[in-house]
Amino acid sequence: MRAERASKVLKLLAGAYPEAGCELRRASALDLLIATILSAQCTDKRVNEVTKTLFKKYRRAEDYARASLRTLEREVHSTGFFRSKARHIREAARMLVERHGGKVPDTMEALLELPGVARKTANVVLGTWFGKAEGVVVDTHVLRLSRRLGWTKENDPVKVERGLMALFPRAEWTLLSHRLIQHGRRVCRALKPDCPACPVRALCPRLGVRP
Repeated sequence: MRAERASKVLKLLAGAYPEAGCELRRASALDLLIATILSAQCTDKRVNEVTKTLFKKYRRAEDYARASLRTLEREVHSTGFFRSKARHIREAARMLVERHGGKVPDTMEALLELPGVARKTANVVLGTWFGKAEGVVVDTHVLRLSRRLGWTKENDPVKVERGLMALFPRAEWTLLSHRLIQHGRRVCRALKPDCPACPVRALCPRLGVRP
């Protein structure tokens, strides 16, 4: 019953957000990796403003690897947690140069070895750039909506991801997260969800429907 209801919700979200996709600016796998690292605790809009200039200056992993840490900190300052983000970007770039010929790897195992990269970032890069569905991106929107829709009771993103992977077929994993993120931004917001405008309101436990 839960799987059947989840499948119906997914179809409704697909109809509501047919063009859903990653909104981070990128022209390469490296761009997407950097942008996703910067997106932690930051909006995509802000990241895109920062990378508009950043990506013109740093075009290869070698460019980031040779960057002055203080300069890089200043350039990503407005994304928050700028010291750790700048350090992770430079260290990840150095590892890309030393171990992968300056290229972003296309496996979960290799991506998780990079500084500043956890499953969320790896899933974004694999799913969006390489077209490989190795998991589900679980950000704050996906976590919140998964709980509201009765798909999980967990708070740990890794456990939530495992639950979603078990609930939905692999072919849906990448677009699932994109559509949940759009729905979370536009309608099912954290503080003031617009329930009357929700395309899945008839299936939502928040409105009294049993999961």
